[in-house]
Amino acid sequence: MIEGVQSGSKTPRLRYAMVGGGQGAFIGDVHRKAIAMDGGAKLVAGCFSQDFKNTLATGEMLGLSKERLYRTYQEMIEAERKRNDGADFIIIATPNNTHFPITKLALERGFHIVCEKPLTTDSREAEKLGRLAAEKDLLFCVTYAYTGYPVVKHMRAMVAHGDLGDIRFVNAEYPQEWLASQLEKTGQKQSAWRTDPKRAGISNCVGDIGSHIENMVSYITDLKIRSLCARLDTIIEERNLDDNASIMLEYDNGAKGLYWSSQIAIGHDNGFRVRIFGTKVSLDWCQEKPDYLKISYLNKPAEIVSRGRDEFYPHAQKYSRIPPGHPEGYFEAFANLYSTFIPALAKKISGETLSEDDLDFPGVEAGIQGVKYIERCVESSKKGAVWI
Repeated sequence: MIEGVQSGSKTPRLRYAMVGGGQGAFIGDVHRKAIAMDGGAKLVAGCFSQDFKNTLATGEMLGLSKERLYRTYQEMIEAERKRNDGADFIIIATPNNTHFPITKLALERGFHIVCEKPLTTDSREAEKLGRLAAEKDLLFCVTYAYTGYPVVKHMRAMVAHGDLGDIRFVNAEYPQEWLASQLEKTGQKQSAWRTDPKRAGISNCVGDIGSHIENMVSYITDLKIRSLCARLDTIIEERNLDDNASIMLEYDNGAKGLYWSSQIAIGHDNGFRVRIFGTKVSLDWCQEKPDYLKISYLNKPAEIVSRGRDEFYPHAQKYSRIPPGHPEGYFEAFANLYSTFIPALAKKISGETLSEDDLDFPGVEAGIQGVKYIERCVESSKKGAVWI
């Protein structure tokens, strides 16, 4: 197959506002570029930083009207709700400890939400947001962006269609090296807040990258974790939160699992890998080579399938954007979340009924589950790495 999927959409263009994502931040710019890839929504307002000078500079760079650059998120939410051309949804791209108050106010004022993960630093607060979104009938996306890869969606379809047989074991890892030294002592912004319990919450490594493992395995397999045994390590001296974690799991179908996440693994950039072993077939996918999937069979040769070249299940196929051999990466995966969320929101605003495919993005329930997972891992580790 050499055809690419047409970018863009016939969906009416929506408007969005952003909290966070100012100059010096990382993920906010990823959101903006991902949305721009398909052009489904336009950035119209922002409170990009607690430093208003940063917000002004960011807004000028992005071509926003100065009157829609706000000193506080409270000011932005109250002003945008009163405008006829106000934002349709708000993106929250701020440190973990701020997610709850910002999202709560935005939901109360009737805004649909896209929030970074982890959803909150406390599962009770996460559940409050879930109830509030349901009461207000608002769409809510939590950006576990790796589920946007076409190969991941094909893996999910393979499991759903029974291609693997019964799942017996899951092995997933996410090693990085970026915190192998005391980077937070240098003033580097991303490391400083992620290793600060006041801003990151009760976990760094599991909360930041380990939660991606939990979400990815849950998305692909639909397995529910019955119990786990976690050991969270703080390898670097004087660090206040974990930077390495080993977790054993048991799932509701009797299958077993083993997760490893690390930010002190020298030699690894962003090595997110998932292996799923069934009674008939096993799957092996790595985020650093996201266009390829190794499929191994019992008593016959294994094969490597390629995104764009080989036929995927139809729902997964539609997320493939360009011909094979032209790598699709993180920006495209992030854009695929928005290419689902934005049309779904447009349909909802127009009163149309949403289908299961329309809602194929990580919702608030995925966010709640992620926070509970983090809490159980920390609890297990504090009790001496016991099964809970």
